[in-house]
Amino acid sequence: MEVKDYVAGLVEKARIAQQEFEKYSQEQVDAAVRAVGKAVFDKGEELARMAIDETHMGCYEDKVLKNKGKATATWNYLKGKKSVGVLRKDEEKGLIEIGKPMGVIGAITPVTNPVMTPMHNSMIALKAGNALVIAPHPAGKNTGWATCEEMRKALKAVGAPVDLIQCIEPEYVTIEASGVLMSLCDVVVATGGPGMVKAAYSSGKPSYGVGAGNMQSIVDEDVDPAVVAPKILRGRTYDNGVLCTCEQSFIAHEKVYDQLIAELEKLGAYYISKTEEVDKLRDTLLPDGALNKKAVGLPAVMLARMAGITVPEDAKALIVPARGAGTADPFSKEKLFPIIAAFKFKDWKDGVAIAKANLEGEGKGHSSNVHSFNDEHVVYAGLELPVSRLLVNGIGSIGVGGAYSNGFVPTGTLGCGTWGNNSISENLNYTHLMNITRIGYTNDKAKVPTPEEVWAE
Repeated sequence: MEVKDYVAGLVEKARIAQQEFEKYSQEQVDAAVRAVGKAVFDKGEELARMAIDETHMGCYEDKVLKNKGKATATWNYLKGKKSVGVLRKDEEKGLIEIGKPMGVIGAITPVTNPVMTPMHNSMIALKAGNALVIAPHPAGKNTGWATCEEMRKALKAVGAPVDLIQCIEPEYVTIEASGVLMSLCDVVVATGGPGMVKAAYSSGKPSYGVGAGNMQSIVDEDVDPAVVAPKILRGRTYDNGVLCTCEQSFIAHEKVYDQLIAELEKLGAYYISKTEEVDKLRDTLLPDGALNKKAVGLPAVMLARMAGITVPEDAKALIVPARGAGTADPFSKEKLFPIIAAFKFKDWKDGVAIAKANLEGEGKGHSSNVHSFNDEHVVYAGLELPVSRLLVNGIGSIGVGGAYSNGFVPTGTLGCGTWGNNSISENLNYTHLMNITRIGYTNDKAKVPTPEEVWAE
């Protein structure tokens, strides 16, 4: 069968299923959402192992945590929220809002998250009454397929149409198939590299995409390095650093810089002090400033071996002193492996300037974090940095995508605003996949202000 005909068939089946599903009550919709999330939660270990074996990226234990944790956090957020029929009544303004599905969502999912992203996309798509067709990354196509099969079984178990969730079969997974899906669906959610996101925005359909990450972690002088170090190391090493939310650089005040490195070393990080060894790492892992794809998701020791340098066998991450901010050093860019660049500053404004320069080089619009108890410093960073999310005193890798400890919405797709050439500057949520009908009542008794009243100073 031709790819175009095959994908068109999937979309048609999705439309039939969605037309039935949009008649469901809120309780029935929520039962379907819960079922698919719980299915991935229950199979979290099995799907994590499959992802590791197929993609050869990341860390098994962290992928288990990611699969189970995101499923749980997403359902905890979604349950009890109104998404069917009348959503809100504003008696004072005379407005009623009614939620309606968008139709068939086409989801392009990344190799770095072949389980979590399809699962999260499915949960928010269903919550808004939609159907979903998934195009997995070619390097994670079998894991993506298996994930969707588990979710389809769950839909069947609760009596919902199984074709609400479909995945392009492994034999048909190609760039062409993704392009066809984007041209036929009603809205596109593209989570992946800049090329795929650009293709989504060029598809002629409404699209949500993401930008590159480059999490900058600014460490103020008023914090305890012993408290901050575990957060930075966890953020840098989570799933061997493949997430767009992983800490990429720490930018520390000179008063805490040395102690922070010492605390990181106590926890298993290894500081590369010799310039020639830093150069070897840079040339091997970022040749000509570009990411070496063969290094993505590898543990620190293997990265060192690739560069021909010796580090302790139990090294969890490698710390490299940067030779400058922004374009002065490729290490200031996003690195999809557990290497973190180190910067030092004297004044908070200088530290923020370093982070801003690094973001201007790559990752503009995504996320950063600050470790500080000085509210003026926090707000200054928020005003100056071109990011959509600024986390305070948290772990970036598991925080900016939504956590119980902050107010960010749990998501697998982080919008980066116009900075990152995206249509949203927040975490993708079910509300982005819903059309709203607004009923406006006329109030003949409403007071109409005079021009003098309106323009009065």
